[in-house]
Amino acid sequence: MVREPGENRTRGILWMLATMFCFITLDAIMKHLMEHLHLVQVTWARFFFATIVAIIVCGRRLPGLAISRHPKGQLLRSVFLMTTTGLFNAGIRTTPLATATTIMFLNPVLVTILSIPILGEKVTASRWFGVFFGLLGALLVVRPWQEGLGAYGYGVLFLLLAAFFNANYQILTRQVRGDDPLTSLLYTAAAGAVVTSLMVPWFWTWPSAIEWLLLAGSGLAGGLGHLFLIRSFRSAPASVVAPFSYSSLVWATIFGLVIWGDWPDLWTWTGAALIIGSGLYIFQRERKPDEQR
Repeated sequence: MVREPGENRTRGILWMLATMFCFITLDAIMKHLMEHLHLVQVTWARFFFATIVAIIVCGRRLPGLAISRHPKGQLLRSVFLMTTTGLFNAGIRTTPLATATTIMFLNPVLVTILSIPILGEKVTASRWFGVFFGLLGALLVVRPWQEGLGAYGYGVLFLLLAAFFNANYQILTRQVRGDDPLTSLLYTAAAGAVVTSLMVPWFWTWPSAIEWLLLAGSGLAGGLGHLFLIRSFRSAPASVVAPFSYSSLVWATIFGLVIWGDWPDLWTWTGAALIIGSGLYIFQRERKPDEQR
């Protein structure tokens, strides 16, 4: 297989592993902070401090990077990410981190489904096969046959909605590929910071010194995660690095066990295997020419 000039697959994989560590660190910090601070305040910090990181990374190129070729798409994409973050934060308050991470793995499945009405793509029978097993895995994780809304109550509902909006966010990311990746990073962080800054005074509780450090750390982890993601896809093809995004389940399980004493049960592990398997299957089918799918 011919490699592109400057391609370094090992570096790309390492960047992806670092990306997932940063994102799960962000999730763990937010889950911990919401034990004492309001969801809106924690979400504000995630975007506010990520904006500072984005501005520093852009440096002298900031004025040019602030101009988008797709401003409407970037703004709508930012709205979807803000909504995803808010719903995810609401979900992880009552749901173990590893379970929440597993539910968010539905992203490739939902993107496949939503690509039909939004992008006008054709979904072959083989891709529907992957979708079916992904949704089956989600059922095992959520377990709607248990009392109430399933195994984890309303938290799971919030997470399923977060996965839905995240899939829309990913689809819009495809549509703004004409912009520099740093432009996309700047828009998503700054838009979230502006909107949540208007809301946060109504929910403000003055943080302790340690909580201030954690609030800043959440933005740093989120900003670095997106930056590392950009570097990962610049270093190696998506087909090489994307499967390593599932390493986030390892980090989520470790954080959940160490901080909250949570360990995924057999249903969650089985559902995770089906969801991850379906995601990898769909991803591999995407790499093949249309006639081979």
